[in-house]
Amino acid sequence: MSDDTIATIVDLIDGKGLRLYGLSAVNQRAHALQAAHLAEQAGCPPSLIVAALLHDIGHMVHDLGEDPAKDGIDDHHEDLGAAWLEARFGAPVTEPVRLHVAAKRYLCGKEADYFGRLSPDSVRSLALQGGPMSSDEIAVFEAQPHYAEAVQLRRFDEAAKVKGLEVPDARHYLPHIRACLRAA
Repeated sequence: MSDDTIATIVDLIDGKGLRLYGLSAVNQRAHALQAAHLAEQAGCPPSLIVAALLHDIGHMVHDLGEDPAKDGIDDHHEDLGAAWLEARFGAPVTEPVRLHVAAKRYLCGKEADYFGRLSPDSVRSLALQGGPMSSDEIAVFEAQPHYAEAVQLRRFDEAAKVKGLEVPDARHYLPHIRACLRAA
């Protein structure tokens, strides 16, 4: 399974990853690679580097087109991505992916200035995803395992939208992917 999984991941990133990343100046591949690069540069463990690389894989495995949020559709890419990843990786990879949208809502509810730092795409999708969390929702979110990793992933996600930034390609992350794969 591992070689097939790795080939599929690289194909998704290098193929469907060429779609534009919403309204930003980068495509899905550049966004994924930048997020993984930020995680690696921050000294994160392999599981969070892989989660950063694959956090938007749900956008690449659905058939809703390139920008469903533009049409007022929440594609639930975090759930689709986590479900796709669960057969291949454990919770240290899948849970930050599943929670990264909730982490945006969390940060908007927790940090007064976070909303102002969101990209136009993130503002548009935030409305579809439920808006900033209430204090009750924040408490529930903070009680979940891997919430801190999801928040860290969310910060990489927002920063990973720099046009023309030179970062390693998907194959650079293969050792991290292999280290995190479930045994077949």
